[in-house]
Amino acid sequence: MPQHGRAATPVSSWSQRALPRGFYSLWGVWLQGVPHRPFCFGGAEGILDLPPSIGSLNRSPSHLFAMTTEAISALWAPSAERVASAQLTAFMKAVRAGTGFDAGGDYFALHQWSLDDPAAFWRAVWDFTEIQGDPGETVCDDPMALPGCQWFPDATLNFAENLLRFSDDREALVEIDERDARRALTYGQLRDQVARLAGWMRDQNIQSGDRVAGFMPNCIETVVAMLATTSVGAVWSSCSPDFGKQGAVDRFGQIAPRLLFTADGYVYNGKTCDSLARASDIASAIPEIEHVVVVPKLSPQPALGGIERAVSWEACLSGELPALYFEPRSFNDPLFILYSSGTTGVPKCIVHGVGGTLIQHAKEHALHTDISRDDRFFYFTTCGWMMWNWLVSGLARGATLILYDGSPFARDGHRLIDAIDEERITVFGVGAKYLGALEKSGVFPANSHELSTLKTVLSTGSPLPHEGFEWVYRAFKPDLHLASISGGTDIVSCFAGGVPTIPVYAGQLQAAGLGMATAIWNEAGDPVEGEKGELVCTQSFPSCPVEFWQDADGSKFHAAYFDRWPGVWAHGDYGERTPQGGFVIHGRSDAVLNPGGVRIGTAEIYRQVERVPEVLDSVVVGQSWQDDVRVVLFVVLRDGVALDEPLIARIRSEIRSNTTPRHVPAKVIQVADIPRTISGKIAELAVRKIIHGERVGNQDALANPEALALYSALPELSVD
Repeated sequence: MPQHGRAATPVSSWSQRALPRGFYSLWGVWLQGVPHRPFCFGGAEGILDLPPSIGSLNRSPSHLFAMTTEAISALWAPSAERVASAQLTAFMKAVRAGTGFDAGGDYFALHQWSLDDPAAFWRAVWDFTEIQGDPGETVCDDPMALPGCQWFPDATLNFAENLLRFSDDREALVEIDERDARRALTYGQLRDQVARLAGWMRDQNIQSGDRVAGFMPNCIETVVAMLATTSVGAVWSSCSPDFGKQGAVDRFGQIAPRLLFTADGYVYNGKTCDSLARASDIASAIPEIEHVVVVPKLSPQPALGGIERAVSWEACLSGELPALYFEPRSFNDPLFILYSSGTTGVPKCIVHGVGGTLIQHAKEHALHTDISRDDRFFYFTTCGWMMWNWLVSGLARGATLILYDGSPFARDGHRLIDAIDEERITVFGVGAKYLGALEKSGVFPANSHELSTLKTVLSTGSPLPHEGFEWVYRAFKPDLHLASISGGTDIVSCFAGGVPTIPVYAGQLQAAGLGMATAIWNEAGDPVEGEKGELVCTQSFPSCPVEFWQDADGSKFHAAYFDRWPGVWAHGDYGERTPQGGFVIHGRSDAVLNPGGVRIGTAEIYRQVERVPEVLDSVVVGQSWQDDVRVVLFVVLRDGVALDEPLIARIRSEIRSNTTPRHVPAKVIQVADIPRTISGKIAELAVRKIIHGERVGNQDALANPEALALYSALPELSVD
């Protein structure tokens, strides 16, 4: 059993190696003469000094290219001017001035220092990103306690205050849609709307710790509602309005919100979709909801008569403009509640803290993405994905956020690319599957668009393949920071991702995030490089969840991440560490479905299938198909019932009406039996292996291993 805090990278990779001559041409004068200095363990006044022994627990490459063992060409390297102007470079200078540690321009040396002296590092992030609030005297009590470390235990701050630090006439939010509508709020106007809504919330006696839910599209009002909620110290939670009633109730019902925000509807792929009926059903199913605030999106005056306790958005913002007051919160007080995919039951409610979310996002935006006041920042996301929370935190950098709700393939597939030029987007974030779809459709943005403002493309949701990296540099522009990032809902941030001052290699996330002891471990719990294994984090970090909701003894939380290796976060991603110090993610290591890069829990589908009387049992898995994953549902039917087209249509309709279109299976196939473990659990992984022609080991663990033969070489799975 590996011990807490074992080395994150192999000891053999630490040694300094000579740089191949060709690498100098990528970096010009900037790289020449960069010194290699020993690690510094010195602390700063008022923060926890750590013993040098911590330096032996986690290791980054000791030099930018120290891990290189074979010739490999970078797809992109930043110019000397870009490196010099990067906020990451300014941060290194600030660290040197404040702590005496000199990274010498070496990202990996800085990363190692961030693990060796986490208290000095995170206090430096607080100061550099100008977090508003009182940090207190102590940064962390035990950085090796994962979970359990108390970060900034004496700090007081408010999340909304940090996102609303500006109040000028620069655009804060720009909302665009399929229909070419455009709305915008300046930072001053945004503060005024938040003040009005927060005043109404205070009139309703919404207090610190109360929950407020959003069943909302990605629009300006959703951001205003979140900021008003967090300004009064309440907790925000949201999901996309394409969820069915049961999917929303499975989430919001656990947290008992006092307020529910909903739009009257939304438009997707040219189709108008009503939200009011489902919002009414959600409110009826959750008795704690006191008011349903309705935002007009489809109609200037939505009909509110069908919803009990409904109030219009306009009514909430009417009256005199009150003063905007920010309720002081502790660093680890709850801020957001996000949800797991629901693989083993109803979704788990993951509680993220005020300070951990803020400081982690500030670090990732400023240092890893180089976002500043001059940037116009876009991410294609819904309000049910953590990337929405990540996007909105860009307000703390003073950037302009571009919000889009609708199909990414509107305007014959050009809608989002058009937005780059129309809105002068500088940082463009999308899912890897979207980039793949553009490539397959023959869209070549460089031939049809200027893209003159674009400096960074972010990709997440699923691994971007090597060919996808290469296509982006051909199809967009050669001078572009392409950052594939990976983390998730669990930490509302990233374990690994982009670094704007080092090269980009095809298929690779550039490096572990600063302050994140990210590593790949094999089955024995040993750190490995160049071979596949489990992505882990071996040291505490501020955005570790505060708790799971309604998990008083912490057992569910521990089971989710720490059962395999106590004291080490096992994330459930399957990947490898590269010689360049980066990471390649090969996919999830569990049974979560992932069509189009969207994580889907099987339990959410099972709950809907169980509503169909003819179905006695079922198993759902993902099948690799045409460079994607399609959902395949196997069903056991009652005696005498045959699976015909009307029954398939009813099964799909039941799933669609209570979940999302992504949950709907591409294939529904009748079988006679479902493989189960001896303890009675459905053997999803075994079924998935069989349909892919792979061997299933340890069949003794199955109560009915003979059932596996029913899933082998099915002709239905070899066609569309």
